[in-house]
Amino acid sequence: MNSDERIAKMTFGSVYPHYVNKVEKKGRTQDELNQVISWLTGFSSSKIQGLIDKKVTFTEFFEEAQLHPNANQIKGVICGYRVEEIENPLTQKVRYLDKLVDELAKGKKMEKILRSS
Repeated sequence: MNSDERIAKMTFGSVYPHYVNKVEKKGRTQDELNQVISWLTGFSSSKIQGLIDKKVTFTEFFEEAQLHPNANQIKGVICGYRVEEIENPLTQKVRYLDKLVDELAKGKKMEKILRSS
């Protein structure tokens, strides 16, 4: 199984606590995390929780998402890959999410993370 397949089969709920932990260790909140996830996916906080409870895979998670039109402005390196150059669409979306969580944990201003013009 390659890394794209592994990512596709991972459940969002198995990774979410790691996101929460990462941002809270840096003084950010779960609400801020959910705001970032909501921006990317269009999901409300209750919808995010519902998807965690349903144990959806990343494939199912992003099938339901309405990706933000500015998501393609998310650029940079995550896990050694430039997100804008990732060819697998699902893997790229998951890395977008990773990048946003990373920026939140690094203390970036919310309007910068949310690519506000």
